[in-house]
Amino acid sequence: MRENFKMIAKTFYGFEDILEKELLTLGAQNVIKGNRYVSFYGDKGFLYKTNFSIRTALKILKPIHTQKIKSEQSLYKLFYEFPWEEYINIDSKFIIDSVVSGKIFTHSQYVSQKAKDGLVDQFRDRYNKRPNVDLNYPDLRINLHIQNDVCTISLDSSGSSLHHRGYRSATNIAPINEVLAAGLIKLSGWDAETDFLDPMCGSGTFLIEAAMYACKIPANINRKSFAFEKWNDYDSNLFNIIRESQLKKIINPTIKIKGSDKAPSAIEKTKQNLKNANLIDFVEVERNDFFQLQKETEKPLHVLTNPPYGKRLEGEINAIYQSIGDSLKQSFPNTNAWLISSNMEALKHIGLRPSRKIKVFNGKLDSRLLFFPIYKGTKRVHKLNKN
Repeated sequence: MRENFKMIAKTFYGFEDILEKELLTLGAQNVIKGNRYVSFYGDKGFLYKTNFSIRTALKILKPIHTQKIKSEQSLYKLFYEFPWEEYINIDSKFIIDSVVSGKIFTHSQYVSQKAKDGLVDQFRDRYNKRPNVDLNYPDLRINLHIQNDVCTISLDSSGSSLHHRGYRSATNIAPINEVLAAGLIKLSGWDAETDFLDPMCGSGTFLIEAAMYACKIPANINRKSFAFEKWNDYDSNLFNIIRESQLKKIINPTIKIKGSDKAPSAIEKTKQNLKNANLIDFVEVERNDFFQLQKETEKPLHVLTNPPYGKRLEGEINAIYQSIGDSLKQSFPNTNAWLISSNMEALKHIGLRPSRKIKVFNGKLDSRLLFFPIYKGTKRVHKLNKN
């Protein structure tokens, strides 16, 4: 029986609820929501399973020590005296990522430097040799979190952010983050039982994340590596068992997932990324102007798209958003339409009242995910209220 331990799944603002549900579905125990993170318990196999399958987390951390510190000297002492030989040796490469808040420690880079000094001095004093820092390919990625005087040391089991799915080789000018895309799909309430359309698909991130969700394909199946594969206690046989058990859950969905874009380059990029993800047979993509599209059937349709925000289209952005609203009203009856945008002024020109407004961030952009239910038949059109 493997021992359970605490883990932390980091995520975006506003994604805590959907991440909690996803972790519970995977089998997490003692799940507790925080601010941009969810803590939970599981064993080593569950750590592997979470990294491999999770859609809405950016990283999975394993806390290994927490204590109060009052000064940079006590931080140095903590790292100097900590039993690092359980995790690395003198030939290992490592990196320390720090997040600090409060009045005692205010500079994350300085904190990382001080912690690094303590760690390497321990090895130097014992063996006259030290492990080295490697920013790109470390054997161990250490996460240091200090809030006021509480210091938590964690091991980063993921490595690079889990939004690096491994399928995207081609991007448009402003590609949407893969974890953000997966989270927006879940926030929109899509259950993979109705057809899905992204009429301005860019490089196809919404389409790929929707297809992986509908097929029950593990989110990180295309990643080349995880940080835990370099840990001293890595169990390759266990990881293979976990991987195979998740792959057996993949299904062939009966719904259609389609994308379009008026730019030929966007269609080429989308198709390339679909090939990389081995999903070219599950998603239909064609060059088409959204404003010329017509809904193909009377069946319910789920639309999710990321229209331009206007920084490169200042003079015409309001007209574009008005056309989006007109197209939805005229050509997409019986449709649940969702879009994300940070252009609050342009959103007023859609000419539809949103049933829901969800605050999210696209990178550093304060954005809104808006829901426009388009009913079959006539319905009085409301103007969009101001935020």
